[in-house]
Amino acid sequence: MRYTGNIFRPFSEANSYLLQCTIGCSHNQCTFCGMYKDQPFRTRGMDELKTDIRMAKDHYGDLEKVFLCDGDAIILPTDMLLELLHELYQTFPSLRHVGLYVGPTSTLKKSLSELSALRAAGLTKAYLGVETGDDDLLKSIKKGVNASQMRDAGLHLIQAGINLSAMVLLGIAGPGPASEKHALATAHICNEMKPHYLAALTVTPVPGTVLYHQLQQGTFQLLDALDTLKEMKCIFENITIDPLKFVGTHASNYLPIKGTLQKDKQQMIQMIDDILSSENRSALRSEQMRGL
Repeated sequence: MRYTGNIFRPFSEANSYLLQCTIGCSHNQCTFCGMYKDQPFRTRGMDELKTDIRMAKDHYGDLEKVFLCDGDAIILPTDMLLELLHELYQTFPSLRHVGLYVGPTSTLKKSLSELSALRAAGLTKAYLGVETGDDDLLKSIKKGVNASQMRDAGLHLIQAGINLSAMVLLGIAGPGPASEKHALATAHICNEMKPHYLAALTVTPVPGTVLYHQLQQGTFQLLDALDTLKEMKCIFENITIDPLKFVGTHASNYLPIKGTLQKDKQQMIQMIDDILSSENRSALRSEQMRGL
């Protein structure tokens, strides 16, 4: 398969064929993100993509899952995405899932009718980096939208029938009152957006990023493991939508935890409380075992 630069995908797309539709991310300004820094952003042509699909057919035969890389494939023109989806489903008779990362700004540029057409053509899942529901924090980490715009991006995807996984960042606000403000605002935006999945990652400063520089300069402080768990607990306590599948098993997290809210809420909170109230921290991942 042909790829340019480093390739990233959600951990739930581990068994998907990765089709690189864009090189890099159209936004690429988030202070915490170290992805896509090695290549300037550009889109690939349809002829290139059809060649890659034929290569994948020759190599894999039939496929059930495809993930469209890189960081913001939804930015492609709608007619091009529709042609691409048609090509994929024609080539792979068993195809049942096509997912992609979506940026909030690029998503908002699509009309609801465009998003609905993409869903009808077989776009099944979108991964939206929400990070937080806190307006001030969204501005400081340079997401490019405010909380209302982020909420609308998610709502439009859901209204179009696309399965939405919202990704949030534990610890991105730093310690103190900002942590609780972030957790409460994140629960609030989830309650309004109503994603199908909520995936939590723990912020991990990457060398070369603005956030890493802020950490080195002392203008940003990382949460310790227990304060990160308190932030997660606050989010659980304040999410009211039902059902919501929570996925917190990413390698960056101190405590691998997953479940369905509201069904498993008390069990998930109790799991955190047991660690917070005990001196036994064996359930926590060590710093050496955490990663991106």
